[in-house]
Amino acid sequence: MPHPVRIGVIGAGSGTFSLGLVKDLCLTDNLAGSEVHFMDIDADRLDAVTRMASRYTGEVGGDLRFRQTTDREEALREADFVINTAMVQSHYHQVDMRALMARHGYYYRGVSGGSFYQLRLMMEVARDMERLCPDAWLIQSGNPVFQGCTLMTRETGIKVCGLCHGHYGYHTIARELGFDLERVDFQAPGVNHCIWMTHFLYDGEDAYPRIDRWIAEHGEEYWRTHEAESTHDTQLSRGAVHQYRMYGLFPIGDSPRVGGWWYHTDIDTKKHWFGEPYGGPDTHIARPVHVERLEKRLAEIRAACEDPSARMTELFGTERTREQQVPIIDALTNDERGTFQVNVPNRGALPGVDDDVVVEVPAVIDRKGIQPLRVAPLPKKIMLEQLLPTILGMERELEAYRTGDRSMLLWTALEHHQTRSYDQAFAALEELLRDPSNRELAEHFRYPWTEGEGGRYLQSPEGVAAG
Repeated sequence: MPHPVRIGVIGAGSGTFSLGLVKDLCLTDNLAGSEVHFMDIDADRLDAVTRMASRYTGEVGGDLRFRQTTDREEALREADFVINTAMVQSHYHQVDMRALMARHGYYYRGVSGGSFYQLRLMMEVARDMERLCPDAWLIQSGNPVFQGCTLMTRETGIKVCGLCHGHYGYHTIARELGFDLERVDFQAPGVNHCIWMTHFLYDGEDAYPRIDRWIAEHGEEYWRTHEAESTHDTQLSRGAVHQYRMYGLFPIGDSPRVGGWWYHTDIDTKKHWFGEPYGGPDTHIARPVHVERLEKRLAEIRAACEDPSARMTELFGTERTREQQVPIIDALTNDERGTFQVNVPNRGALPGVDDDVVVEVPAVIDRKGIQPLRVAPLPKKIMLEQLLPTILGMERELEAYRTGDRSMLLWTALEHHQTRSYDQAFAALEELLRDPSNRELAEHFRYPWTEGEGGRYLQSPEGVAAG
């Protein structure tokens, strides 16, 4: 018997995600009669998404109700589940910041103010949920999942589950080996964007030797001839395999793109490690392509929305997505027991990590809740060189956000592998914070000294505002 739920979607103006969510709900009989409350600050995109959701539901004969609002509290009130997929700053702002950093000698990203805007939004949503729907689950689907989920679970009482696509990287390996995905079993624990494939089984047998054979027989040809199918196509890159050889386990999903600074010194180096034509997703070549594809998809969605003859099922299909949000909602609501890859507080699941750190691990989910599986310890080398440094970086970012200590941003800038001098890092950070688009960031962060103190240590203070 269906058990309808009320779902609030924050950042619903992302048409591809929202319509994928609607499709999965329509194809889940257990959730028939549910209400989806779309919320976004962009009223036009919100209206388009809501209209298309209604049309899609009608075409497939689904039983869902939709509401739309630009008021977050309205979307959260009495919700059973909240999905937060919102991004505060646009791709265009990121382009501007990369150009600013380039003026100071940094390639691509350089110095940043961390995830201040995203963390602030996540905390606002979590605090609102404590007041308006304290028993609801928050399914955090926008980055930074690791930092944000750790912060929210430490400072609020709400139930949080973070999700990411990265673990599906094992699909790429399986397909290249000619495996039937239905016969593959895998496990890749860690923390978000730093997960390592501890188990890779095919028909119950260890398939790592098959990976080794592929590397020996086909690796060089693959790296020489492979053209990335997407900007994020790095799972079998030279860089990913190099990390596998260093650590004995394959880094999965977004993990290879982190690696170490030596993979990212310039565009030629990035192409060497992560392949043609983009050099991985974090380059001046890849990012515009990624954004262009998103905008093209958005244009298709807008055109279909304005065309009453367009069929939503032709645009979005009628097969379930691989997103986990709806299956998890179904499991928690209707006891449809399943195993999922989630980001939740550790509480002993991954040895060697503090209990209040959010880890990415497999979990059994049913009406009793989300029950993380206790996994085997990761190798000490991975812990020392990858996982613990990643956790320490998260802790520094949360402490900087919590205290508003600008000197912690400066320290991070000074530690950046492309920083050559104190003057360079200081000047880049100061210009970043003076930019009008970062006004709230600058207001939040203050140096723990009197105004002008930071500039006293410059070798060449001319042209750099003292901080």
